[in-house]
Amino acid sequence: MSGSLNKVQIIGRLGADPEIKQMVNGKNVARLSVATSQSWKDKSSGERKEKTEWHRVVIFNEGLVNIVQQYLKKGANVYLEGQLSTRKWRDEKSGQDKYSTEIVLQGYNSSLTMLGGKNASNNSQPSQESSLPNDQMSQDNSDLDDEIPF
Repeated sequence: MSGSLNKVQIIGRLGADPEIKQMVNGKNVARLSVATSQSWKDKSSGERKEKTEWHRVVIFNEGLVNIVQQYLKKGANVYLEGQLSTRKWRDEKSGQDKYSTEIVLQGYNSSLTMLGGKNASNNSQPSQESSLPNDQMSQDNSDLDDEIPF
């Protein structure tokens, strides 16, 4: 469909250490929980307010999964580019269909950049800012063989 675009860009912090799992095809997938926040001053009270949104991120790109596994930890500040994708699965306990909307990084239309900040002094990171290439072709995310907890 021409005139259509599915692209997401966020800058946020990891709320937990990355979760790395192996898919049924033997390749690894990384799952991240990324928080973005906005703050404002309440007009009536003058009080500072903040709202945090949590984003589920799934990385299928093998090169990026390796970098995530080596260098990213809870609190890391990252810039991500990917696509929104909604998955459907059946909950084994209730038998009900469940849905999850995620930011998916796979193929050449995605990127991950580690930004300086809270963890920049961590010696395990190669530098404060590192742009990572996307060198893997896209992989089918239906190969994912795990449950999404709610």
